[in-house]
Amino acid sequence: MEADSVIVRVVRVAKGVFAPGHLGGLTRYVPFKLVDEVLEQYRAVERRRRVLPSRVGVYFLLALGLFPQVGYAGVWRKLTCGLGGTAVAGPSEKALRDLRRRIGVAPLRELFETLAVPLARPDMPGVSYRRWRTVAFDGCASCKAPDSAANRAWLGKIFHRPGWAGYPSLMLMTLVETGTRGLLGAVFGPAGSGETTYAARLTHLLDARMLLLADRAFDGNAFLDQVAGQGAQFLVRVSAQRRPPVHAKLPDGSYLSRFDALTVRIIEADIVVTCADGRRITGRYRLATSLLDHRTDSAGALIRLYHERWEIESAYYALRHTLMNGRVLRSQTPDGIEQELWATLALYQVLRHAMAEAAALRPGLDPDRISFTIALETAREHLTCADAVISDETGPDPALTRTLLEHLLPPRRARLSSRKVKCPISRYHARRDDGRPLTSINITATNITIHAPRADPAPASKPPAPPATTLTSRILALLGTHPQQPWRVSDITHALHDAKPSTLRGQLRRLTHNGTLQKPTYGTYQLAHTTPLTTQRNP
Repeated sequence: MEADSVIVRVVRVAKGVFAPGHLGGLTRYVPFKLVDEVLEQYRAVERRRRVLPSRVGVYFLLALGLFPQVGYAGVWRKLTCGLGGTAVAGPSEKALRDLRRRIGVAPLRELFETLAVPLARPDMPGVSYRRWRTVAFDGCASCKAPDSAANRAWLGKIFHRPGWAGYPSLMLMTLVETGTRGLLGAVFGPAGSGETTYAARLTHLLDARMLLLADRAFDGNAFLDQVAGQGAQFLVRVSAQRRPPVHAKLPDGSYLSRFDALTVRIIEADIVVTCADGRRITGRYRLATSLLDHRTDSAGALIRLYHERWEIESAYYALRHTLMNGRVLRSQTPDGIEQELWATLALYQVLRHAMAEAAALRPGLDPDRISFTIALETAREHLTCADAVISDETGPDPALTRTLLEHLLPPRRARLSSRKVKCPISRYHARRDDGRPLTSINITATNITIHAPRADPAPASKPPAPPATTLTSRILALLGTHPQQPWRVSDITHALHDAKPSTLRGQLRRLTHNGTLQKPTYGTYQLAHTTPLTTQRNP
């Protein structure tokens, strides 16, 4: 008979009623002291000792983001199931809702803004371009709120091709560090407002050490001037409708232009990628940048750098689909939605903190290779076991770090797939097919062709005056057969059988207004006696 094994585990947590307030191994990134300071700053600390202190409420809100599919009581059980024989409260769901109301929105927003800092070291691969840290703006409008009257009054609903949306939607705008996909700032509100409206509220986070990457929604003159005013550089895709003037041609095929008072450099290029199955996909890019020197920042290098902008899409995928599991938010009121979303963003940033610290322990490791899914699942396990809540060791949690480094993702491959939403009722379902495969496929070769600036066309001479329209000529010719006879509209319509009555009446009114015709009686027309028939022209 095999001998039994006895495993003894020591759990160190806060004392008494504060014991349920933890995030397992992630607690070191949201320490008790930080939470207490944030609560004290906004006067959200309880005035008397309660069974559910406010500090525990903050960790409970963060844990709600770890388990989006579990109710209040289920999340509380996960916070307390690893505490062993510690006497903890068993609150009702109403008590937990009251705890959320007592804390409010401001402490969670302040907690996120404290955590939203650059995470990568400058020597990490894929973090910087020359001396600038690459960052990106983009919006996400797929966050859904419960369909309550209060949420509808705040957020409204969006009308899509199939009809009205089922849930009110939020527009989430973030500034992301592309190397680690960590957040530097965030704002959100009704999805009906434009992306640049929200992004303008985050430009104060930019500084002279950053290079902003953004898509065509952010190519407005005022917005780029605001970015440049912060000292940051930018590389932004420009809409095809814009026709920037050519002020100076550069040897690498780019040229200098101006957006109002801002001098920019324009790069136009065709990109042809060859897929593993032999197909070739072509796209045209036009980029505007504040990096004006073609000798230090060649056009080809900037075209390749712009691809880093897509890291923000991976950040939204991790936040919206991996962490939130694509679910609708819980809260029925705007204040609850704000509090819940700030807590979710803070939790996302805590996970990115842990991933960046793990990547820093292995020199030369690209942070992209740390799996967000592994980090999330490990954090859930550590929370339920109450592992490493309080530790004498400094630095990252050894158990969490070891797990992340043992399950690295493979090196990044160049891939592409169709940008389609595979849903028959999606508003993007009927988008034009550009030849891309529906499933992801590897890219075997990429060819970039820089276009020289177009020659400015010579000013065209003023076009000659258009001749008289056919309908006008026919009306005047018909009425000229009997110049003194008043013609009714029905008679003119019958004679000009192929003319639409509404078009004919409009033309008769215009000819009467400019004096070519006159109305001797109501509803009749004849040629004006003072106008020669040979000089009639369409006004």
